[in-house]
Amino acid sequence: MLSAAHDILKKQESGNGTASTTATLTVDHQGGNSSNSSRYDCNPVSTAAVLLADILPTLIIKMFAPFMIHKVPYGIRVLFCAIMAATSFLLVSFSSAVWMSILGVIFASISSGLGELSFLSLTVFFNRDVLGGWGSGTGGAGVAGALLYSLLTQVGLSPQITLLIMLVVPFVMVISYFFLLEPPPSLPQWKSSERREQLLDETEEEDEEISTTGDRITGPLTFTEKLHIIRGLLRFVIPLGIVYFAEYFINQGLMELLYFPNFFLSHAEQYRWYQTLYQVGVLVSRSSLCCVKIRKLWALSLLQVVNAVVLLFAVRYQFLPSAWLVFAIILYEGLLGGAAYVNTFYFISKETEDRQREFAMAAASVGDSLGIALAGLTAFPVHRYFCSL
Repeated sequence: MLSAAHDILKKQESGNGTASTTATLTVDHQGGNSSNSSRYDCNPVSTAAVLLADILPTLIIKMFAPFMIHKVPYGIRVLFCAIMAATSFLLVSFSSAVWMSILGVIFASISSGLGELSFLSLTVFFNRDVLGGWGSGTGGAGVAGALLYSLLTQVGLSPQITLLIMLVVPFVMVISYFFLLEPPPSLPQWKSSERREQLLDETEEEDEEISTTGDRITGPLTFTEKLHIIRGLLRFVIPLGIVYFAEYFINQGLMELLYFPNFFLSHAEQYRWYQTLYQVGVLVSRSSLCCVKIRKLWALSLLQVVNAVVLLFAVRYQFLPSAWLVFAIILYEGLLGGAAYVNTFYFISKETEDRQREFAMAAASVGDSLGIALAGLTAFPVHRYFCSL
């Protein structure tokens, strides 16, 4: 959906213009945004508008759902996420105004936020190695979505047709969850449970570390206990939030402005491939957990902030000679972001007590969403400033 942000806004701008729709779309497809004279070829509304619509519902869900979501069975959650995702594709595809597009993105955000929170919690019912698979899967999903959108639009399909093709995604999610996944007996698939048997890790080394008194849950976590867990998670959540703030400030605040008019790709195509290369970097680093583990999450935060500062000055002073160099920086940005994400949840899973782990995994997911939301808010004045030049 974020890969389509530039096209979503351009579509509405073209539809609201006074010029011929056909002529406008032709100009937009071949080159820049004809409606403004800015050297950055700006859309009237920053792509951060799409980002905020995409992340604010997710942020609200992640802030409050961990305290009550355990009452909703996982099967119902997955079905609800699939319905929301399908609705979002349909709304955006057939939208005739900006508000309809934004509403579609909100539905996608609800699906994404509830889905991420639920599947991270779900990992505690399996061997810890499943986190590596989760990281690779989420990274692969980003690449597949961005790459397919870029390729299908590149070969001539309209954004509307491309998004309708993406309706296969929620269908595949339902099939894979209910027919391919083999749930353990303790998983509350259709019935909620306040008392769940605690799964012990399968490796002998981890078995030795678990005391016999912790083999079973003695009761649901109290509100006070949950607040105590959240305080302990701050050492993970804050670095993750900083990484994602810098990351999405680049993605939705600066990428649209890193435009090279003499490059062989149009503005919209450059933006799509920026997003695609970012997702490739995320995929590679989220799949690296089996090879390397990074405990110093603050180092990743610092490096990502440096990235954001460099690209901010690049937008202002335009000293980067070619889009090829931006491609490399964006790929590196994705590597840092993916590494921060997968290592954060790996060490939370490893260092959290068994009884607290399911709640901790869900609660910690607010870190990236909070950083993304703040990045979207920051991107608005930055976009306005540069477009006024």
